[in-house]
Amino acid sequence: MRIEDPKIVAALPELGVQIRPRASLAELTSLGIGGTTDLVRINKHEAIPDLLSLLDAQNVPHKFLGGGSNLLVGDGELPWIVLQLASPQPDIVLEGNFAQVDAAADLGRTVTFCAKHDLGGMEGLIGVPGTIGGALRMNAGAYGMQIGTYVRQVKLYRSGARKLETLEGDQISFEYRHTSFAPDDMMLAVKLELPSKPYREILKGIRICNEKRRASQPLGQKSAGCIFKNPPGASAGRMIDELGLKGQNVGDARVSDRHANFFVNAGKASAKDMLALIADVRERVEKSFGVILEHEVVVWNA
Repeated sequence: MRIEDPKIVAALPELGVQIRPRASLAELTSLGIGGTTDLVRINKHEAIPDLLSLLDAQNVPHKFLGGGSNLLVGDGELPWIVLQLASPQPDIVLEGNFAQVDAAADLGRTVTFCAKHDLGGMEGLIGVPGTIGGALRMNAGAYGMQIGTYVRQVKLYRSGARKLETLEGDQISFEYRHTSFAPDDMMLAVKLELPSKPYREILKGIRICNEKRRASQPLGQKSAGCIFKNPPGASAGRMIDELGLKGQNVGDARVSDRHANFFVNAGKASAKDMLALIADVRERVEKSFGVILEHEVVVWNA
């Protein structure tokens, strides 16, 4: 979709945002899949309410993009524009055991930055791609931890209220790969309270997590992480593996040979290919195990 309305084009510079025309979402997502649309980069949180009011008034559909690491985007010219936060500098500010982190900050760099200041707890997130905002929205976790445990405050744009708000941690529900944020809420910043740990101890935990990931995940290939959520008391990857589906493919969309719940773009996979593979695997699991797998990957299908 192109931003062509003269009222919007004239107003954007005053809001301190930049347009990247016909941006390829394939270049902005870890799967390397996605069509084209105009990308709007937002430099100031305070500009968001006016920007969204302007887009809504002119009936311009839009979506919020974080780091693009848990996302499958449709092919071709997309019927909405994409909004993305630009990361300020500094994007992480520490005060005692508290870390104030911008939503656009890289997740892995946040973990290591805090570790170097003897703040731990998030070792399990090392190696998880994407931004703090994406991790917050999905309540990212691994190896027995989840980010929601450490959240004390969240700044966001509330789509329903059409304004910037700050929520305390106890006002937010954090569950397995799910939070109580509305789908159209835009994460802006988070305050984390992290336990004090010696850097050497944190580094040891980081190395253990890195070794586990290298041994079990297709880190060198284009993927969106786990495609399906684990059902209660079961493993989606184990069920897919037991059905002998590692290596199963539709075009260049392929079930990873290393981890059956990771689907990779082995070349020039389209969203159509990946969606067909996901649907096929989901149907086979339901037929064999009686379990309907839920998507963990977020799908933006045109």
